Amino acid sequence: MAEQNEQCGGLCASPALIAIALAAAIVLPVGGYFVAKLLGGKPADDLGEEAVLRRIQPMAQIALAASSGAGGGAPKSSEEIYKSVCSACHDAGVAGAPKLGDKAAWAPRYAVGLEKLAASGIHGKGAMPPKGGADIPDADFARVVAWLANKAGAGFKEPAAPKSAAPAPATASAAPAPAVASTPAAPAPAAATPAADTGKGKKVYDSACVACHASGVAGAPKFGDKAAWAPRLATGLDALTASAIKGKGAMPPKGGNASIPDADIRAAVEYMTAAAK
Repeated sequence: MAEQNEQCGGLCASPALIAIALAAAIVLPVGGYFVAKLLGGKPADDLGEEAVLRRIQPMAQIALAASSGAGGGAPKSSEEIYKSVCSACHDAGVAGAPKLGDKAAWAPRYAVGLEKLAASGIHGKGAMPPKGGADIPDADFARVVAWLANKAGAGFKEPAAPKSAAPAPATASAAPAPAVASTPAAPAPAAATPAADTGKGKKVYDSACVACHASGVAGAPKFGDKAAWAPRLATGLDALTASAIKGKGAMPPKGGNASIPDADIRAAVEYMTAAAK
């Protein structure tokens, strides 16, 4: 044995020493790793609950913006309002309405000034119902009056159109809605067709229809004229009502007053057809 150690030159080791060296080579690095973990705290890229919530926050919010339309969208120009409300009578000059661009007819009217001229139209005058039967703001009606009078040489300064309200952004947190079991609702019974409201029909006729139907201008069947109404009555009440709602010929939809409910238009049609039977 001594001879073998002498031959190794002191570099040979016993099997026990070799085993100890191998164990140390394995245990020391592993132990060092765990010590470093314990002393080093959390890693920089911690994925704890707080960090996760912070990272997903931008995705957990939605932006809400008020719609620019509904109300109403961009304000209509004076010409657009004229075409939808006033053209039925003023294009042809029917029912005593001064014709568009007719200087002789408009001169004595705009001589009183824009304020008085607009006021007479807002309150109604002669066969013309208030605001031509339309549900529009006084300021918009005054713009149309200025535009109409200027077409005949008045030289009024047309009031500025109202500006659209800027949309107001808002934020709302997105949260999953809880599932709710719903019981199917029982089908609603069919609504019965309401009986004709003669009083309502006359009121709508007087405010929106009389300008043309009282004298039978612009091709409108005259109130109570059985011969003029006969072919129309033959089409049925539903078809007549649909024509009045959508407009036909020189008649604008709903006689130029889009705010009238369909049911009230039907009542007015029933009132007029009853007078022609």
